[in-house]
Amino acid sequence: MSDFLWNAAAFIVALGILVAIHEYGHFWVARRCGVKVERFSIGFGRALWRWYGKDNTEYVIAAIPLGGYVKMLDERIEAVPDADKHRAFNNQPLWQRSAIVAAGPIANFIFAAFAYWLVMMIGVPAVKPVIGEISPNSIAAEAGIESGMELTQVSGVETADWQAVNFALIGHIGDESMTLTAKQSPAQTYQRDYTLDLTQWQFDPEKQSPLTTLGITPYRPAITLSVAQVVEQSAAAQAGLEQGDKIVAVDDTELASWQALVAVIKRSPNQSLSLTIVRDGETQNLTLTPDARDVEGQMTGYAGIAPQMAAWPESYRFTQQYGPLAAIPEAVNKTGQVISMTVNMIKN
Repeated sequence: MSDFLWNAAAFIVALGILVAIHEYGHFWVARRCGVKVERFSIGFGRALWRWYGKDNTEYVIAAIPLGGYVKMLDERIEAVPDADKHRAFNNQPLWQRSAIVAAGPIANFIFAAFAYWLVMMIGVPAVKPVIGEISPNSIAAEAGIESGMELTQVSGVETADWQAVNFALIGHIGDESMTLTAKQSPAQTYQRDYTLDLTQWQFDPEKQSPLTTLGITPYRPAITLSVAQVVEQSAAAQAGLEQGDKIVAVDDTELASWQALVAVIKRSPNQSLSLTIVRDGETQNLTLTPDARDVEGQMTGYAGIAPQMAAWPESYRFTQQYGPLAAIPEAVNKTGQVISMTVNMIKN
C-alpha cells in the first residue's frame, strides 16, 4: 500500500510539473503579446490555494491534479469592457494567437531537452548493446546478425546503449525494412550494415519487446548458483537459506544452472526438496518446501530467492556523460529522436 501511495504521489508531482511548464508557455507568450491573463490554474475543480499577482492575475492550485489551464480575456466567452478590448485574445493578430497556442507544447519540448541536458551532464551508467543470443530462423538471423555483435546504429541513428536501440526499433513499427549497423565485437572498429525484412514483423509493444520479436537477446552476465537475496518470511527464509549460499544440488542431483533450480522449484509446490549448499566453504543440507502460487490457473512453486550475477566485462560498461556545452546538442538530438519516434508510431 505504501508503494502505491508513493507512486501515486510521484505521478501527481511529475504531472503537475509538466502541466505547470505547459501552461506557463501559454501564459508567458500571451503576456508578451499583450493579452490579459485572468487565471493561471494548475489542476481543475475547487481551488485549494488562490492568490493574486501584481498584474491582477488569479493563480490557482486546484483539487483535481490532472491538467490545468490559462484563462485569457476573450470576447467570445464573456463581455469585455471597451478599455480592455485591445487585450482580448480574439482581437490579436493571427500570428500572435498561433504563437500563444503553440507555446504550451514548445515549452514541454524545451523542458525535455533541458532535462536530458541535466542527465547527460550528471552522467548515466550504461552498457553497450552487445548481442547475447540470436534465435534460429528469426528476422535477425535471416539478416545475418550473429551473437557477440555490438549494435552501433539503427537506420543511421547512433545507439550507444540498449535504451537507444529500443527507442529506434519502436520507431520502425509498420515499416517494411530496417538497417542495423553492427561490428563483430566491442573490441573491433569495422562496421557492416544488415538489412532486416520487417514485412512479417508484428508484435504488441505493450506486452512484447521489439528485440525479442526480432530474435535478439541482449548479452547478460552469467547467472550464478549463489544466493543474492532471500525474501523475508518466504519458504527459502524458513528453510534457513542465507545470502551468499551456493546451491549445488537438489535431491542429490547436481545443478547445472540457476534456471534448472527454478524449474525444479516451480514444479514442486508444497513438496519438500533437499538442497545441498556450500556456506563459508562448508557443505550443508537444507530442506526447502516451496510455497504454492496460482499463476494463470496453475499452481506453481515459489521459494523467495534471487541469484547473484557475474560481473559485467569492463569493456561493456561505460558512463554517458558530457560537459555543459557538449551536452546541449546531445540533449536536443535525444529530444528530436523521441519526437520522431512518437510521430512515426502514430503515422504507422
